[in-house]
Amino acid sequence: YLLCASGDFVKVYSVATEETLRLMGGHADLVTGIQLNPHNHTQLYSSSLDGSIKLWDFMDGIPIKTFSVGSKLLALYTLASSEDSVFVVIPKSDGKDTFQLVSVKMTKAAGQDVEAKELSVILDDVDASPKHIAFGREGEYVASVKDVHLQVYFFKWKLLNRFSLSVAKTKSGNNRFSCIACHPTEDCIATGHADGKIRLWRNFHHRKEYTFSTLHWHHDIVMDLAFSVEGTSLLSGGIESVLVLWHNISDCRKDFLPRLGSAIKYISISPDGALCCTLHTDNRITIVNSNLRFSKSIQGLIRSTCVKTGLVVDPRTKALVLNGEPGHLQFYSLQSDQQLFSLDIVQRQYVHQADLNQADLVKVAFSAQGKWLATVEEREELTDPELQLKLWFYDEETQSFKLNTRINTPHEDHITDMCFRDMGELEDDSLILVTTGKDCVFKVWMMVEDTDPEAQQSVSWSCDFVGSYHNYQATNCCFSEDGSLLAVSFQETVTVWDSVTWDLKCTFCHPPGKIRNICFGKLTCSKYLIGATDHGFLCVWNLLSCALEWSAHLNVLVLQPDPLSEYIAAVSWLSKESSLFVFKPNEPRPIYIQRNLCKEKIQLAAFVPRDEPETTGSEKYLWLRRSQLFFLTDTQELLTLSTKSLEERLTPSSKQLAVEESLPVTPFSLLLGKHRRQQAQEDTGLGKLVVHSKHEQDSPAVKELLHTPAHVLPSASFLCPVFINSLLISKEKSAEEIADEVEMESEKTEDDSDEERDVTEMEQEDTSPLELLGETTCKLSKAQERELRKLRKMDYSWISAF
Repeated sequence: YLLCASGDFVKVYSVATEETLRLMGGHADLVTGIQLNPHNHTQLYSSSLDGSIKLWDFMDGIPIKTFSVGSKLLALYTLASSEDSVFVVIPKSDGKDTFQLVSVKMTKAAGQDVEAKELSVILDDVDASPKHIAFGREGEYVASVKDVHLQVYFFKWKLLNRFSLSVAKTKSGNNRFSCIACHPTEDCIATGHADGKIRLWRNFHHRKEYTFSTLHWHHDIVMDLAFSVEGTSLLSGGIESVLVLWHNISDCRKDFLPRLGSAIKYISISPDGALCCTLHTDNRITIVNSNLRFSKSIQGLIRSTCVKTGLVVDPRTKALVLNGEPGHLQFYSLQSDQQLFSLDIVQRQYVHQADLNQADLVKVAFSAQGKWLATVEEREELTDPELQLKLWFYDEETQSFKLNTRINTPHEDHITDMCFRDMGELEDDSLILVTTGKDCVFKVWMMVEDTDPEAQQSVSWSCDFVGSYHNYQATNCCFSEDGSLLAVSFQETVTVWDSVTWDLKCTFCHPPGKIRNICFGKLTCSKYLIGATDHGFLCVWNLLSCALEWSAHLNVLVLQPDPLSEYIAAVSWLSKESSLFVFKPNEPRPIYIQRNLCKEKIQLAAFVPRDEPETTGSEKYLWLRRSQLFFLTDTQELLTLSTKSLEERLTPSSKQLAVEESLPVTPFSLLLGKHRRQQAQEDTGLGKLVVHSKHEQDSPAVKELLHTPAHVLPSASFLCPVFINSLLISKEKSAEEIADEVEMESEKTEDDSDEERDVTEMEQEDTSPLELLGETTCKLSKAQERELRKLRKMDYSWISAF
């Protein structure tokens, strides 16, 4: 297994198959450190910014215990020699940006949630990065680096030694420390530096008689270091994307594993020393054999320098498509959290060097069926930008996109937007591509048959129409749902064109502010055109009356329509937080509002169609039934909204399948299943209506208990209340019982208010299922019962005289 901290989760990967086996969630903030329990290698410690340390059984993904430390935790370390404590980096209480390494005593108290407030300071003024602290041979000492200072603390002698390098940048480079690693069997410390040097420190027990030797291959900062398990070799990595193996650290012999794709951030070695893995800046993990041979690669969502293409959904695979490696387009599977494939668009060698003007991918669009892909690449020049429009056709045989047409300089200036006409089944006959540019025109591109007998393909693309409006810059374009209308925004004006004759039909203007986004409504709302301006207005125009239907004062950054429903998602940015508004264009009131969705600025969003519509009990999530909404923030984090609870999402599909098929996994499950079947047969044999509790069958607590091996279950004291509560059926009070309760209260307080009377009468008006079926029962209302009670109490003895 390969364990990896990812956001506020811990992921468990299979080294053999590269698949994600389980996702362990429970932390409320970023996971900052993970360490195997030195005394039980099936258990894992994880620390988080939420101030807690969790102990997991990662084989089954079960949280065993949570220790609340009460302070932000920025790094985590464990020692085999320290049985009852772990080490964490926490901020100092003085409020300044300073940190300290402390020891946390892991209490043996019963219960799953316990407090661990017993802290002992080990080192003061340390760096927050986990790579800047390392524990030495058998936990005898701990070493920390910060700026140009190295400090070593010896636990046995309680001795602290400090060493400093010269602060000034020398001819040889920057002396600043960047990472540290300690030899597993000898008193030797390896440190990486910003100038690419590696220093090996020895005899550091003495403040003045210490020695260090230097290794140098990296031309820039050394990002991480790791000694082999035996300590016979040292691994180093940096921005060169090369893993360097220093065989014998005394004679500088080294081997290389080059071309790993992007800069190496972290290096980790397996406990048996057979494998090594590197984590890269493009969000990839590479697994390498001990003989420095490439083994496997786990590629998540690539973090590119800037996502200029937007978030686009591939109609064929439902994958998310966006900028990947420089000049490449990545197809990212949301279901498996892995890259499906990468398409080389620019097809030129990328040079990893700052301040070079290199071709970059800036725009992407798919046709409705996914048969055609249009891409725009540009290279920023001082005089005029170098532009290329490429059209790719999906080849069924090779299952990949092939370049069909390359158009140099499609516009005189930057291309601002492009879209295909979505005509569904008639795609090949009526396929049109529209591009808009800063050169104040929009162009219409169509397929034409190639008359050249020597041509490799039968069709190619050429320009069919050029449109403009008062010499304004064209900024956005989109087609209506039926493809009959094209909307193009020119600065503060939206123009609507007939897509057959290319006649200008009407214009909409809403100054002040340039149009930032435009889109057409779908299905029953297809008569509306929606636009957002950069001065904070959301406008909805009616295309039948050619008038403004309604507008709202909202700073909309992202406007994203759902392709399968009428709903439109708008993301606003106000007072340093992003908020989500979901609405239908036919009414100005949002059907869903999520304020403070996240603190980061959301730049892009995309609706991804679901394979099957999701059943949701809540009405406020109906808009998520057919599609799922994803966001990309300016820090390149991918977020989504979910209607399911964390517990439901984290239950592995294999366990869900086992429960659904009633497979007897454990003896308890077999026994309970047999009992349930017998009871069901008896009840149906007697002709009774059997009503099973949905809550009982679907409870994740029951699933965990029935399908988890007994030897890894948490303590019975923890499981018992969870199990009992999951079996309890909530008793819903009938209207009669509610009325009785109100009656009892009204007897205590005779002067009932009019408001209470209204409420009880409304409750009594609820129609029972029997009445709906035609079987009416004579029931007295609350007011009638009160009158009857007054009559009972009245003294009628005086009437006997008559």
